[in-house]
Order: sequence, then C-alpha cells, then structure tokens
Amino acid sequence: MKSIFPSLALALAWSAQAATPAQLMSGYAAAAGAGFKAEAARGAEFYKRNFGVSAKMPSCTSCHTEHPSQPGRHVVTDKPIKPLAPAANPERFTDPAKVEKWFKRNCSEVVGRECTAAEKADFIAFITGGH
Repeated sequence: MKSIFPSLALALAWSAQAATPAQLMSGYAAAAGAGFKAEAARGAEFYKRNFGVSAKMPSCTSCHTEHPSQPGRHVVTDKPIKPLAPAANPERFTDPAKVEKWFKRNCSEVVGRECTAAEKADFIAFITGGH
C-alpha cells in the first residue's frame, strides 16, 4: 500500500501537464526513497520476467514483444499495440495520467499487484535506453 500513495500523488501533481520520460522516471525514483537510482538492467529483467500470474500474459513481452521498439499485439484481444519504447513511439511516457493508468492495469494483470515506484523507475530507465 505504501507504494500506491507516492505514485498517486505523482500522477495527480502532473495530471494536467505533459512530461518527459526522464521527468517521470525521476519522479518515481524520488517516490522510491532517498538514495534510489533507477537502473535499466533491473528494468530489463523486470520486463522479461515470467511472473506466472496469468497463463496468457506471464510477462510484459507477451504483448510488447522481446523488443519494445517493435509493435506488439495484445494476446487476449488481438489488438495491435504501438511500440512501447519512446524512441520508436514519441507519445509514450509523456502523459502522467496515462502512464499511471497503464502501469496500474498492466501490473495488476501481469505482475498480480500494483508495481512499486522503484519498479516503475527501473522500467522507464530500461524502456528509454534504446532497447
């Protein structure tokens, strides 16, 4: 429950503003606690980890592919998904409200819980690293 409140406060504070992925990552890193530094390697491991909560969506790669710069496809609805990486899709990680919405939905479905601020910061560090 502790990780929900910083994320909610972050989303509310930025809800009317555009942001950059770096700003969002910094906000999540700050919410994770003093001295926390986002790491792309942890984000990559998180992105590829098989959480086993859902047989159809065991990991982020289930819908977003092994390469976040490539388009994906939702494994349940079969709807196309634009690339996750901001380098390939500049709209990604620019709207704090949308970022929180999708983290909440995807973390619940794939991870089985809400993601922590640290996980979100690491994820953005990975996804913006040109992978």
